[in-house]
Amino acid sequence: MTRRPVPVTYAGAVYDRTRALYTGDVQVEGVDLRYLQTGIEELFWRQGRYGEFDAAEFSFGAFIAGVEQADGPFCAIPVFPSRAFRHSAFYVRADSDVQRPDDLSGRSIGTPEWSMTASLWMRGLLGEHYGLDLESVHWRTGGLEEPGRQEKSRVTPPSRFRVDPIDASMTLTDQLLEGGIDALITARPPTLFLKGDRRIRRVFPDYRAEERGFFEKTGIIPLMHVVVLKKALVEEHPWIANNLRHAFEVARAQAGPALRDSAVCFSSLVWESAYAEEEAALLGDAFAYGVDANRAALTTLLRYAHEQGFTSRPLDPADLFLPATLTDAKV
Repeated sequence: MTRRPVPVTYAGAVYDRTRALYTGDVQVEGVDLRYLQTGIEELFWRQGRYGEFDAAEFSFGAFIAGVEQADGPFCAIPVFPSRAFRHSAFYVRADSDVQRPDDLSGRSIGTPEWSMTASLWMRGLLGEHYGLDLESVHWRTGGLEEPGRQEKSRVTPPSRFRVDPIDASMTLTDQLLEGGIDALITARPPTLFLKGDRRIRRVFPDYRAEERGFFEKTGIIPLMHVVVLKKALVEEHPWIANNLRHAFEVARAQAGPALRDSAVCFSSLVWESAYAEEEAALLGDAFAYGVDANRAALTTLLRYAHEQGFTSRPLDPADLFLPATLTDAKV
């Protein structure tokens, strides 16, 4: 008797490294995968608050914040659809006297959510590598462009951190421009900044040099998102986790060669292949999945997470993922 594939709805952005899953060119064995292309903020809110999808790309910070909760609905596989350096995500007013991160000790910094992975990483590295006194900062949370944004996770910052929402009628961009906050950490650049508004500047004008220096010192490309599955799905079909992980690997393997193919441009970058070759020479396999390939990044992220109240104790990378997805068979 032929068994029908298990229907699984996956929600996430569509990247070059996941596109073959979206188009169906790569199949998940035993699974009828419905891939829903979903905007990141909407996706994280719907999955974090309502668990709408069987599997999804999800905020790594929000996942870590719930990993110790016995009633948490999700488990994870070591697949990281998005990763990025975030030195570019640090803004002040153009007329600010802030020239270095430690100039903000004792002042106020806004960020959309305490659990935002970009904020988790930036707080950690600003404290560790730039001397910012994190406990002296008044941290403010709220919507970047729209008022009323709330945390998607149940993370509670430790009492040694002062964390308060901004007024529900305000946005972080408004607060920055009006002086309500002194700086802003946000993965998504303020719209006004993208439009060339000269009232806002980056703390690190040459952020690529800062990011390159961070990588050369640590070997870390920060992990931003992780793939989560509903625990109920995995309990019923344990094999789905590894089959999905393997399919993500197959899809990812197609992306690098395409970028380095100088015969055609798969993106709208004329020097696409040159950029890809230069980056690979510096960073290696920048989007590698798995625990072993990302141990330094995972260990650092978990240390920052514990220091910032995401977990009650320092976790090991193995604590985050389904045990069966941590190793592969050897021949």
